[in-house]
Amino acid sequence: MELDEIRKILELMREHDLAEFELEGENTKLRLRKHAAPTWSAGPVMPQMPYSAPPVVAAPPASAPSPTHVLTPESEDVDLAIVKSPIVGTFYRAAEPGAKPFAELGQQVRKGQVLCIIEAMKLMNEINAECDGEVVKVYVENGQAVQYGERLFAVKPS
Repeated sequence: MELDEIRKILELMREHDLAEFELEGENTKLRLRKHAAPTWSAGPVMPQMPYSAPPVVAAPPASAPSPTHVLTPESEDVDLAIVKSPIVGTFYRAAEPGAKPFAELGQQVRKGQVLCIIEAMKLMNEINAECDGEVVKVYVENGQAVQYGERLFAVKPS
């Protein structure tokens, strides 16, 4: 594969806001990602594209009332670790319907512990805790579609 072809693919990824692209041919395997995500392949992976954070949106006026039990981006403490979706897919809190969720509100979790599964293209991707702490917020309902970068959990590090 030529460098010009790769540049064209990168440009298409930017134009269509794709988080991941994979192409496999007879003698070529190319995988491009904007954000580090769990990988389950045994082959070599191409270098990752740098991720640029989305622009920060100004907070609404302070006079707007909001329930005190809901964590909003404006009211969240800086010390919370936000677990975001590394891919587009369907969010599942448990391994199968009717099973106990991987992580409950108020539960202590360990770094590397599975918090949920995101199904993408018939593949089940485990999303792990990035630090030890307590789950203080679950942003997504079971079975709901999630987008790349969408908030899944807030964990208060311990």
